[in-house]
Amino acid sequence: MPLYQLSYNASKSLLFASRGDKLVVLSNPNKYYDPANGESEESGHVSPQALAALLNGDKLFPEAFGLPAKAPDVKQRLSVNSSVLAMGYQRFIPNFAGLRFDMDDKGWHSFLAMDELDNQPDFDFKPVWQAMPLGASACVTLPVAAEPQKPLLVKLGAEEAVAQTLTEHVAGAAGLCWYADSRLYTPLLVASLKDEDSSKLDGDLGKLFGSMVGAFEANVDEKVFPVVEKQEGQNHVWQRQVSSNFGPYAAKTAENPDAISGRAFMKVSLARHGSTLLFSLDDKLVDKALGTLDKRFPPMADVLPKDVLMPIYFGPDSMAQLMQQETLDSLPQDMEPVFYNAAQTYLIPKLRTLGGYGKYALTLPEGSEPDGHWQWLPLEWKAL
Repeated sequence: MPLYQLSYNASKSLLFASRGDKLVVLSNPNKYYDPANGESEESGHVSPQALAALLNGDKLFPEAFGLPAKAPDVKQRLSVNSSVLAMGYQRFIPNFAGLRFDMDDKGWHSFLAMDELDNQPDFDFKPVWQAMPLGASACVTLPVAAEPQKPLLVKLGAEEAVAQTLTEHVAGAAGLCWYADSRLYTPLLVASLKDEDSSKLDGDLGKLFGSMVGAFEANVDEKVFPVVEKQEGQNHVWQRQVSSNFGPYAAKTAENPDAISGRAFMKVSLARHGSTLLFSLDDKLVDKALGTLDKRFPPMADVLPKDVLMPIYFGPDSMAQLMQQETLDSLPQDMEPVFYNAAQTYLIPKLRTLGGYGKYALTLPEGSEPDGHWQWLPLEWKAL
């Protein structure tokens, strides 16, 4: 049976084979391996036997994704593994297995796949929504497993004892929110600590922040900007200036502009408010979250359904603003006139249409908790 390789776009290619009414396409030829050539199997790779089975009509995907038998009225099914969606951060959220979308005569239905862990963290997302400032474009919150982070923290410069202490005190869930008045690459992270008074961790948090955050600064004597530490009431903040062309602040606005390497910089911030940890590359989001926890700014919790398990929020109007800003910023009119005009003609009108839709909360059934591997839980879309 012939296996074809199609090359396109100068440097890309894909593999495909067909038999009868079956067609199998591999978007990455490197994912194909042949044991006959001495190649070893790796996760996510496809062997000649698997390819033949697919062309034979064997149902390999339901087993690989833990899928239930497809009901007769389900016409289309789209399943996405967490390794794709987590973009390399899977070890932080081992509970999360994947997403699925089924379409039948009544429309689309969404499902979240979860895996059970030995030390199952609580599914309590309320502290995250209480800390997140109102006005987010999109948010996701999931249980966080702390123990697997210990070797990662050590590798990034934390002392063994510090890493152990921090992993022992991380609790429950963590969440990310993106905001239209910030950037796509500077979301706000909210996490929780087990102790109500976590001030005894501040020394370790400061050391960890100092060792992990920073960049080589050619024009600074210490080759890195100092960490600025502030404490006021329940708020303890660590902040470091980092030169970056993607930063929100122009170099000329810095206290010492000549020290900035490049045309802009960031003020990367970590903060602890009681038992809540906040982090972002955008210091203004951390400041707004501290104001939220101090009751000076409304939280996302004020506009979300009460007493429900809600892992995902989507605000189309704010998301459309964020996507438009990122698109046009990446296409300077004087440097990319063709793509800029194409975006103005075709993409921006669609984003305006998207912005006209209402806000949604995606919720799980009350009391949901994984019990096994690849447990699919139904997601309900609630209009807000």
